[in-house]
Amino acid sequence: MGAMLDRMEPLLAAMPAVRAPEGHVHFKNKVLWTVAVLILYFLLTNVQIFGLSPESQDWLGMYRALLAGASGSLVHLGIGPIVTASIVLQLLNGADLLGINTSDTRGQVMYMGLQKLMIFVMIVLEAAPNVVGGFLRPDSAIAMQLFGGSMMIVTILIFLQLCMGGVLIFLMDEVVTKWGVGSGVGLFIVAGVSQGLINGFLNWSPVNDAYPIGFFPRLFAVIADGANFVEYFGLEILALLTTIFIFGLVVYAESTRIEIPLAHSAVRGARGRFPVKLIYASVLPMILVRVLQANWQMVGLFLNNIGITFLGKFDGQTPVDGIMYVTAPINAPTDWMWWLSDLGHPVWEVLLRMGIDFFVMVVGGAIFALFWVKTAGLDSPHVARQIQRSGMHIPGYRRNEQVLVKYLDRYIPRVTVIGGIAVGLLSVLANYLGVIGAVGGTGLLLTVSIVYRLYEEIASEQIMEMYPFMRGFFGKE
Repeated sequence: MGAMLDRMEPLLAAMPAVRAPEGHVHFKNKVLWTVAVLILYFLLTNVQIFGLSPESQDWLGMYRALLAGASGSLVHLGIGPIVTASIVLQLLNGADLLGINTSDTRGQVMYMGLQKLMIFVMIVLEAAPNVVGGFLRPDSAIAMQLFGGSMMIVTILIFLQLCMGGVLIFLMDEVVTKWGVGSGVGLFIVAGVSQGLINGFLNWSPVNDAYPIGFFPRLFAVIADGANFVEYFGLEILALLTTIFIFGLVVYAESTRIEIPLAHSAVRGARGRFPVKLIYASVLPMILVRVLQANWQMVGLFLNNIGITFLGKFDGQTPVDGIMYVTAPINAPTDWMWWLSDLGHPVWEVLLRMGIDFFVMVVGGAIFALFWVKTAGLDSPHVARQIQRSGMHIPGYRRNEQVLVKYLDRYIPRVTVIGGIAVGLLSVLANYLGVIGAVGGTGLLLTVSIVYRLYEEIASEQIMEMYPFMRGFFGKE
């Protein structure tokens, strides 16, 4: 594959990109860019796709808060193409099939170009099944009024709008990454989940029964009506407790770390510490696991829509039997608590579904955490090189990069796996018990972790504004 990538180098180097700042971007300007992109994102979620029929399906419905975007809007695909492209590249890079040396400038340019090319390919590949598979259907009335009844023209317009929205999300992610605070992917996840949480607490609309779906309106309505509190509010209390528990536990886990002592080689008395957090790879690898599950469910739903049901049948977007049912993720207590209501499946099938979901989340979390650490430059060789270049070393050890790598290997791989497993367990627990709003346990987990790390990054940015000489140590200039 290396020879093919060499031939593709002119194409990869010419991939469209947001121009990076030439010098330091002041913290206030970073905040302004971040806020501007966030406002633009919310505006795009309210721009509906032209020509879309009200009978359309949203196969990303259960993952909507996690993958950002809004159903039927210009950003319908959300961050799905970006994350899926990352999965493919991480698997190829983890298996050493790319043959790209990301430690030099040429390798970095080729890798970033390949990542962008893969994102554009995934935008097309994820937009096409939405229109070909019958998920997003053209409106026959618009086709008759404007295009002489041609449904094909309306279908092509829907496809082009999906692709345009996917490219806009990609470009906005680049703007935040280069000019703002944090990353666009994290920002969009936080925005989507925050909307879901506010909706989960304050929505006055009834959905499944006569009472509002929002936590506080439902509480007041159930009490005022004198209804059975346990029957109509029991699961909401469980969801509230789970939300608070997950919030506190993630903050605690983010602050738990092993600190490796460092000393400066040239400046006597100058010391520091390199933190290896319990959640070292962050919670973002869990998105990769969920996207794999979402894409697998999309395959089953696509086959079901064209009449092929050997993998299982669907009722709307919900799998009802076969392989698709037992491999479907569990997102709420009602998906597995068979004693509360008739799920329409024998207990052994429900337990098998729980077991598969548990295995995928926990094992997948550990595997993707390892891949993430390697591709994000957080593994031992990259960290050792960064420490060496900053002029630091570990007291009591030779000032040698290989010595640093061996020392870091005692902690980073083990902590990465333990953290990946812990995040998978937390996500499973939150999904099984339910959380406030239609955000899912994984979405809440991601949001708390992203916000906590965003807080740390803002604090770091403020320190570097006060002490500019520290930018060189953090690699900001």
